[in-house]
Order: sequence, then C-alpha cells, then structure tokens
Amino acid sequence: MIVHPLVLHLGSLSITGFGLMMMMAFIMAGWAIQLELRRRGVDEEFAADIVIAAVIGGLVGAKIWYWILTGGSLFSRGGFVWYGGFLGGVAGVIFNSWRRRVPILFTADLVAPALTLGYAIGRVGCFVVGDDYGRPSSLPWAVRFPEGLPATTVGNLQQFHVTFPAGTNTAQLVAVHPTQLYETALMLLATAWLWNHRDHRHATGWLFACYLVIAGAERFAIEFLRAKDDRMLHGFTIAQATSVGLIAVGILLLNKLKAPSAVGIQPSALLKKGATQADGR
Repeated sequence: MIVHPLVLHLGSLSITGFGLMMMMAFIMAGWAIQLELRRRGVDEEFAADIVIAAVIGGLVGAKIWYWILTGGSLFSRGGFVWYGGFLGGVAGVIFNSWRRRVPILFTADLVAPALTLGYAIGRVGCFVVGDDYGRPSSLPWAVRFPEGLPATTVGNLQQFHVTFPAGTNTAQLVAVHPTQLYETALMLLATAWLWNHRDHRHATGWLFACYLVIAGAERFAIEFLRAKDDRMLHGFTIAQATSVGLIAVGILLLNKLKAPSAVGIQPSALLKKGATQADGR
C-alpha cells in the first residue's frame, strides 16, 4: 500500500490531514468530557475550559520539548513532540483546575478516557501525513510513504538505525509498519476500558492512574517497532524512558488510591449547576 499526504487546498491556505485530525481529536476529547459532566449533573462548560488549557499548554510543551531534544527553532511550523505536548497539556489543565478551585484529582479522572480517545484520533493524523511510522515490514498491511516525514526510502531509514544489504539503492521505497494505526487501535481499546470504569469505587484519581500505566505501557511497547533515531542504551528510546516514568508514577498512584470508596467519584461543588462564577475563582 502506498499512502500520499492528505492536504486540503482552500485558495492559498493549505490544511494538512494532521491538522484536521488534531482538531478532531480535541473536539472529540472535549465532547467525551462534556458527556461525563452532563452525566454527573455539573457545569458542562468546564469541558471547554479543559480543552482550551490543554491546547495552549500542549502546543507550548510540545515545542519546548522539541527544542530541548533537537535545538530546532521554537517558531517553526513543525517540530512537535507527543510527550512534550502531554506534559504541557497536563500543566495547562492543572493550572486551570487551580484557577477554578476544582480538585486536581477530580479533573484527572474526568479526562482519562478523553486522553486516550484524543491520542487515538491524533495518530490517524500522523498516518495520513506519513509521520511516526515503523520499521520495515513484509506484512500484507505494511505501508510505503513516498512523501512521508521523511519518505520511507532506504537512505532515510538508515538514519533510523535500520540496516540493509550492502549495495541497496538508497532511493528504494520501503514498506514499513503502520505503527500509527497500531496505536490508534490500542488506544481505542484503552478508551473503551476506561470509559467502562468511570464509576469505579476507588479514591478519586484512580482512573487517571490507570491511564498513566496503560498509556506508558502502550508507548513503551510500540517504540520497539518505530523507526527512531534517538535510541540510547541497548536500543531503548527517549520516549521509552519517559514511558517508564509514567508507568512508575501510575503504579505509585494506584497503590495510594486503591482503597475502596463508599461513594466513588463525586463532582466538585464548584462545578454544580447554578454555582456562581465568583465561586469558581
């Protein structure tokens, strides 16, 4: 299969498939949060606050992380790194919860299923522009990206520590694992599991701890198939090191929050319908 980049041209404006899917990811994540707020009978506008905070924090965090890793320009159009975006988004959401005086762990549980849903959709965006693909594969569903970021040629894949027989044409196009779609499938399954456990009877924050373990384990595993140039000790990547950190934090929180709660997750009083804006400051 050969996949060319999805780009929509509206006059002089070009919109990439990645941009479209990222927009869809935030919309769907916000919708999932709104549904949960509605189910709990609290202020649904808090969903918009969370999404805006996540967008701003995520964009800033992704660029800063990219700059730390590569030294590239902070103001270039490209150069976004997922874990930087995740950490920046978390910082933005925490700040927003503090501003609204909403307990952070309540917000964390609220957004857990939305995070996996948004990630799953965002990875479709990576697929349609040929970014973040895997190592060479002979499987029937392997994909060639002739205009990927970069194209899946022998020469480009060699930069990702992939070896080929001597004399192989460096311009030859190679089929690779569509790891973006693998991640989409795995994170949709994670979304379904988290969504079905929203009424857990553990302490508030337990669901987010589950998210940290699931997301960290998924990314750690998929990195073995990714075409990467940042492999360090014994072939492990920076993303895998970060994943281990997330898993460790998640396990610590699971142990701390595992005690059964008689009432489960309760909405913050500051988000109940009819609360004044002043109450939320």
